[in-house]
Amino acid sequence: MDSRVSELFGGCCRPAGGGAGAALRGRGGAAPSGGGGSKTKKKNGRSRGGKANNPPYLPPEAEDGNIEYKLKLVNPSQYRFEHLVTQMKWRLQEGRGEAVYQIGVEDNGLLVGLSEEEMRASLKTLRRMAEKVGADITVLREREVDYDSDVPRKITEVLVRKVPDNQQFLDLRVAVLGNVDSGKSTLLGVLTQGELDNGRGRARLNLFRHLHEIQSGRTSSISFEILGFNSKGEVVNYSDSRTAEEICESSSKMITFIDLAGHHKYLKTTIFGLTSYCPDFAMLVVSANTGIAGTTREHLGLAMALKVPFFIVISKVDLCSKATVERTVKQLERILKQPGCNKLPLLVNSDDDAVTAAQQFAQSPNITPIFTLSSVSGENLDLLKVFLNILPPLTNSKEQEELMQQLTEFQVDEIYTVPEVGTVVGGTLSSGICREGENLVVGPTDDGKFLRLKVCSIQRNRSACRVLRAGQAATLALGPFDRSLLRKGMVMVSPEMNPTICSVFEAEIVLLFHATTFRKGFQVTVHVGNVRQTAVVEKIHGKDKLRTGEKAVVCFRFIKHPEYLKIGAKLLFREGVTKGIGHVTDLQAITTKENGLEESLGPGQLSF
Repeated sequence: MDSRVSELFGGCCRPAGGGAGAALRGRGGAAPSGGGGSKTKKKNGRSRGGKANNPPYLPPEAEDGNIEYKLKLVNPSQYRFEHLVTQMKWRLQEGRGEAVYQIGVEDNGLLVGLSEEEMRASLKTLRRMAEKVGADITVLREREVDYDSDVPRKITEVLVRKVPDNQQFLDLRVAVLGNVDSGKSTLLGVLTQGELDNGRGRARLNLFRHLHEIQSGRTSSISFEILGFNSKGEVVNYSDSRTAEEICESSSKMITFIDLAGHHKYLKTTIFGLTSYCPDFAMLVVSANTGIAGTTREHLGLAMALKVPFFIVISKVDLCSKATVERTVKQLERILKQPGCNKLPLLVNSDDDAVTAAQQFAQSPNITPIFTLSSVSGENLDLLKVFLNILPPLTNSKEQEELMQQLTEFQVDEIYTVPEVGTVVGGTLSSGICREGENLVVGPTDDGKFLRLKVCSIQRNRSACRVLRAGQAATLALGPFDRSLLRKGMVMVSPEMNPTICSVFEAEIVLLFHATTFRKGFQVTVHVGNVRQTAVVEKIHGKDKLRTGEKAVVCFRFIKHPEYLKIGAKLLFREGVTKGIGHVTDLQAITTKENGLEESLGPGQLSF
């Protein structure tokens, strides 16, 4: 872990030399969604046009992943057609319901191109294949290839998306970061409600959860908004007075926005949202007229410390001159290129840029797309929608299957009491499968015990769901279970699992910032996943004290109650201006006998 991330928490920014985004303007070998074969694909973008100084090649096609190259699909035989359909099913499975077809490209990546007639016939065949598997196709873009031929030859990039069945729509979580008053909630209101803002924050009113948020115009809690895309890539939102259930039913891809607080006094809520809700991506919103101000740099540092891929949206461009917007873009590019970040900014100005940005962003962690838009005039808003529509998941089907084979583990992030339903918990299923009626144990309690409970019903994105799979977020109804026995940071696990709980643990940390020296006895608030608790420094191995930028293995002790932790889990701690990151390296586990698991599962503890 690079100690230079500390520069983002208050250090000065050093401009980096050399332009970085120019090589990314070409298509580049789009990586299979989420990692399958991504090493093969991580190469600089190459132009589709066969210029003399730029050979017309893409990286060779990978056997796994959701990218398929096809030279042509003109009048295939019935046997060949069935083979092509089977191949499409495999690609869709790899991309969890999405696949990208490059028509006019050989398997070795050579950009040959097709005539207009051949391309028309190939797209017709592709449409037949998609219908056979219950999918729709959308042409993302077409490019002409400068080849030694009198007939114009084209390459077409096509998105194939499966119509959802059995509630298994693709769901991506995007955390929304940025300074206070940068326009985060307004942008989400415009995206999800389908109506532009009036310039005075009307679009954000439906997102606020508390009266004081409406009165002040500032988000202080974590709220969730959904944006759907159907199998044809069209936006499905509340614009037609749809309910959340209707949006889920009509969508084959869902973007769940996690709206976080921008004000510094709500920083602990923002950190909890980033660590607990496991976002796939982060969207950093920067106001064009104020630039990088307030908590912007800190939020950027948090996303980098937790290794959450992020893209940037510059809002309120309608309030500024073109020169002001350009100055903000250059300011961001300078910070992104500095050694602590080492990112390659990619400014999105067209639909073609948005497609390239989505594919490059998913395959390379160093690329950072930048959008400039307005929630009032709607300028460039469609480019962000194109980007979100194409953005592939980070995990492929194989990784998803491996997680589902493990024992059930559900992180408790929110706790509610719903009339006529009882106690309800919200969170994310880290591993395994959770079904209605399943018996689990929840803990640890303040005295380190685990209590037995039953899952009565499941809701995912506000619609009923019978089965929850690893990586999905949902709310679980627990019936008459006593709410006072629950708290944020608990886990619900399979009774067969032997959960490891501890009060004392060790972590390898980097001290990002501290005003003086970090010593034994210092108290900090520790964030590990959904766990948030004050811990005291028991020992610093090999040193008496730490200063800003230094590394060490530190022993922490929770001051209130034991927690469920895993070795290797990312850790973030803070206290005032003091901040640090690291990962858990060792646990002083409390054994099953000590933590009273058998007692807590006895007849007197049943809470059905």
